[in-house]
Amino acid sequence: MAGKFVLTKGKSGQFHFSLKASNGQVILSSEMYTTKAAALAGIESVRKNAKEDGRYERKQAKTGPMFNLKATNGQVIGSSEVYSSEASRDAGIESVKKNAPEAKLDDTTAA
Repeated sequence: MAGKFVLTKGKSGQFHFSLKASNGQVILSSEMYTTKAAALAGIESVRKNAKEDGRYERKQAKTGPMFNLKATNGQVIGSSEVYSSEASRDAGIESVKKNAPEAKLDDTTAA
């Protein structure tokens, strides 16, 4: 099974997406978007920027390493979980690079 984007709509009416690896684990999460169109544009931006290593901001959070994926304009389009080690974080980045470009969309907002 390939990776997939899961688009959801929260109780507030805002939209959010996650990129899941083939094992079902969330490897990237978006911010909240006010419109579905903006969230879909965010997904396309992840697909477009995922393969560019320079788009990843490797960070140290209070509780461990994590990363952000940034668009060409420098805006964060997705963030990772906090990892237990830098090696795990780097493996997460590689997973985004591998999964995002071809990931299918699972739109849970279409009722």
